[in-house]
Amino acid sequence: MLDYSLLVALATVVQEGSFERAAKALHLTPSAVSQRVRLLEERMGCALVVRSHPCRATETGRHLCQHVDRVQLLEHELRSVLPSVDPLGAARVRLPIAVNADSLATWFAPALTAFENEPSVLMDVTVDHEGHTTEWLRSGAVLAAVTATAEPTTGCSSIALGTMRYRAVASPSFMARYYSQGVNADSLARAPSLLFSTKDDLQARWVQRLCQHHVELHRHTIPLSQAFVTAALAGIGWGLHPQALIQQYLDGGSLVELVADSPLDVPLYWQRARAASTVLDRLTQVVRSAASVPLRNDI
Repeated sequence: MLDYSLLVALATVVQEGSFERAAKALHLTPSAVSQRVRLLEERMGCALVVRSHPCRATETGRHLCQHVDRVQLLEHELRSVLPSVDPLGAARVRLPIAVNADSLATWFAPALTAFENEPSVLMDVTVDHEGHTTEWLRSGAVLAAVTATAEPTTGCSSIALGTMRYRAVASPSFMARYYSQGVNADSLARAPSLLFSTKDDLQARWVQRLCQHHVELHRHTIPLSQAFVTAALAGIGWGLHPQALIQQYLDGGSLVELVADSPLDVPLYWQRARAASTVLDRLTQVVRSAASVPLRNDI
């Protein structure tokens, strides 16, 4: 039988990133938290926390933290009918999810706002590329995710949300500087592009479709959705942006498409753990509702 006071100590250290912050969250001394984690490690027969800055879970520790998240959700459900149940010594339950940055910057934030009437739930949002959020699900680090993968991860269900439309745009001055003779493989190879991260393949996909072959792009890496737009407006480079995020600039003429009417549509899905949970059910409802307006319903 697992000792949940020890498990909560482990999970809190990983969530907070240090034994000192975990001690404050649990109203214990750092020594008491350290003793609990050490005792759990002795019982499990292996290290559960990498004592780094910040602290992070080992493979076994990560599975135990995932178990704590799931049990907390179950006890949260039980409290609705048995208010005297103490949810693992915590007043609120943590709900870890993963979402891509462009969704968070456009339609996903309203979903979190609509979910704020869950005062006992704390959202723990991880941001990653939509093609990689399923890895967070697969590892057990999150219980739900916005992803570009339709095939459900083991233990999860998958729901189509719609497609996010991207436009390849740049400032008028950038267009005049680099594309006065047209947008083609040669001019694209000379002009600096914008890249969100090394996982971002949207620009490469758009160019491949346009030119019918690979073109090596020069690129600036700017890992924030709003800063990505600011960089385009400043004429630093061209890039693929969510249409919902830049429509006002397209309307006003401060951004223009490299090639007229050449969008790139990215399908998005909501994957969640199949575990019975009214909290996950309600979150799924508000996510689907928030996505229904800005995303194209064509998948």
